[in-house]
Amino acid sequence: MTEQTDRPPFLRLSQEDNVAVASRKLDAGTVISEGVSTNARIPFGHKFAVQPIGDGEAVRKFGQIIGFAKGAIAPGEWVHEHNLAMGDFERDYRFSEDVRPINILPEEEQATFMGYRRANGKVGTRNYIGILTSVNCSASVARFIAQAANNSGMLDDYPGIDGVVAFTHGTGCGLADQGEGFDMLQRTQWGYAGHPNLGGVLLVGLGCEVFQIGRMKETYGIEENDLFRTMTIQDTGGTVKTIEQGLDYIRQMLPAVGALKREELPASHITLALQCGGSDGYSGITANPALGIAADILVRNGGTAVLSETPEIYGAEHLLTRRAVTPAVGEKLIERIRWWEDYTARNRNEMNNNPSPGNKLGGLTTILEKSLGAAAKGGSTPLNAVYEYAEQVTEKGFVFMDTPGYDPVSITGQVAGGCNVVCFTTGRGSAYGNKPSPSIKLATNSAMYERMSGDMDINCGDILDGVSLEEKGQQIFEEVLAVASGKRTCSEKLGYGDAEFVPWQIGATM
Repeated sequence: MTEQTDRPPFLRLSQEDNVAVASRKLDAGTVISEGVSTNARIPFGHKFAVQPIGDGEAVRKFGQIIGFAKGAIAPGEWVHEHNLAMGDFERDYRFSEDVRPINILPEEEQATFMGYRRANGKVGTRNYIGILTSVNCSASVARFIAQAANNSGMLDDYPGIDGVVAFTHGTGCGLADQGEGFDMLQRTQWGYAGHPNLGGVLLVGLGCEVFQIGRMKETYGIEENDLFRTMTIQDTGGTVKTIEQGLDYIRQMLPAVGALKREELPASHITLALQCGGSDGYSGITANPALGIAADILVRNGGTAVLSETPEIYGAEHLLTRRAVTPAVGEKLIERIRWWEDYTARNRNEMNNNPSPGNKLGGLTTILEKSLGAAAKGGSTPLNAVYEYAEQVTEKGFVFMDTPGYDPVSITGQVAGGCNVVCFTTGRGSAYGNKPSPSIKLATNSAMYERMSGDMDINCGDILDGVSLEEKGQQIFEEVLAVASGKRTCSEKLGYGDAEFVPWQIGATM
């Protein structure tokens, strides 16, 4: 890609900022202002000082603190790991202070999409048959069943079925049979078993594992039917017999799953997962705020937008608590932040283990900086609820789910909670896709978009060249509607999604 030279060489995002961001590679000697120029090469997306910053003084970007100077920093000096450090500071949570009423469009005025209405009233955007596993010991058998079903030709007469997919994982035994780790796995399994993008579900176990299928059925009051079946390898009679029985169950599901047709439905039935991964210095300037505008549009149309990745809103949580619809909602978010501080401490870690090496190459220095950009995905509407990992999302509007920042684990929780579409922003070029919920990839910069155009659905880098955030947000919203209606994303065309089911595993492995 030929580098843009006609755009402004840097952006200062707030008058309160003492750093600016390079909008292209800046050579040493680039004039910043009268009498001031860069004193070193500044990579694209990286920061440099626009005024003197004293030793220990707060460094500000987005009008917010992103860290503290490790020594005096002169105007024009590159600001990164060598001279910017994480530090604690008091955040004023000001619960619910910035809540503003929003006008939800009447259903007859809402945007629409073509979705699958399930018998229980839920609405799907895809129509898969899923094979879940209770334990790693049944993972291979589940994959064998899915491969056989997809390759046998049995789906040929059912073009409305997107495929058979095995959701395998590495846990289910060697864990305590009670407590938060077990509860998370159970919520995740149940969330997928009842997900509206799955027309039929087969749950396969070994038989002797800690995570017992019968216990989950009892907990959630599940009764087997033509579209939900369970079995264990030990009771069925071994690997070959389990594969044969599994294929027979799928054959029985095909007519009902294949008969379902898409129908026009209001956008209020869309639950959108907001996600970012492989972020760079422009994630919080282009793709993330544009996605935030798309989330606002969805909320006004009666839909739901789910922000997550608790470690990646750390340092920006005070901006969300001010939007909490009640102080109790804001306090629940802070309770999750405190849980994470304890969780990382007892595992001899810290919240600033993020950003990753790739994030840092892209210009991000501290988790405070990364979080301020990541929180922009949440738009501007009130925060209506805070959910634990894989909990069912029941509130409409903008909500938050407590998840790790690791993308596959985070999105697994969001999908288990009911998200039927995913929007995933990336600056470095994350290779990710999801089944059963399609993932729309949003590039933060044009260079990466052109380099990885086969993986990216929308380029948000053109915001640096004059496209407005509002225009890009509308484009993203329209793409969400199109994908929810059946348009295949880049990651779907590439075949991603079979390895991205990664439940959050916490607690001791025994």
